[in-house]
Amino acid sequence: MSQRILIILGHPSSKSFCGALADAYEKGAKAAGHEVQRISLGTLSFDPILHNGYATIQPLEPDLLAAQAALIRAQHIVFVYPVWWGAMPALLKGFIDRVFLPGFAFKFHDNSMRWDRLLSGRSAHLLVTMDTPPWYFRWVNHMPGHHQMRRTILGFCGIKPVIISNFGPIKDASDQKRAKWLARANSYGKNA
Repeated sequence: MSQRILIILGHPSSKSFCGALADAYEKGAKAAGHEVQRISLGTLSFDPILHNGYATIQPLEPDLLAAQAALIRAQHIVFVYPVWWGAMPALLKGFIDRVFLPGFAFKFHDNSMRWDRLLSGRSAHLLVTMDTPPWYFRWVNHMPGHHQMRRTILGFCGIKPVIISNFGPIKDASDQKRAKWLARANSYGKNA
């Protein structure tokens, strides 16, 4: 069945290997008949800093308003980004801080610790690159960035299931290995 897929490229550069993974996923998804929209964070114009926390919400720039509309429309969200220092790049974290706002992504109940997950009904797939071997990231580092995205961001807002696919180590990967990873991303798009 055809889906409305939103791809969010969280690497600042579209010319990165993350950009190539996003391209491959998009081609596969379109070939399978899915409707695909893409946001490349490196091309957006917005302040990634939440200056006053959630005490006062900063007015959203036009690019962030468009991103919120795209998130509402999407049935499946694909995040493509590298692991830097154990987690996502600052640009992606800033985007999430500014876009996944109270009243948009979640809403606390008055006088309660309970909340509504306002983005329920959507699924996600994370395509994550790293220079660390994925087994080391899992068993030694305990996947801090993966837990952050799956549980404390997307799960908190109701997005589930969240599938995570690791690609690494990237740093010394051969052209042949990179081609296999791109084929894998293309296959994920076709089977979304």
